[in-house]
Amino acid sequence: MTRPMVKTHNLETNEVTEREMNDTEFAQWEADQVAETARIAAEEAKAVEKTVILARLGLTADELKTILGVN
Repeated sequence: MTRPMVKTHNLETNEVTEREMNDTEFAQWEADQVAETARIAAEEAKAVEKTVILARLGLTADELKTILGVN
């Protein structure tokens, strides 16, 4: 498995280097991926919950915005 690449730019020498992530960087990258997936799932669940509530009330999102005076 190829790991993501890390690019380093030395501003003094203008040298740009690329290398694979080391173990620590890769572990953090994996943890960040899991956290982002969980955040997206929670966001999607919240959107579904809002839709269910609006349906129960017999309103559309646009109708609720009109009631609340939101553009």
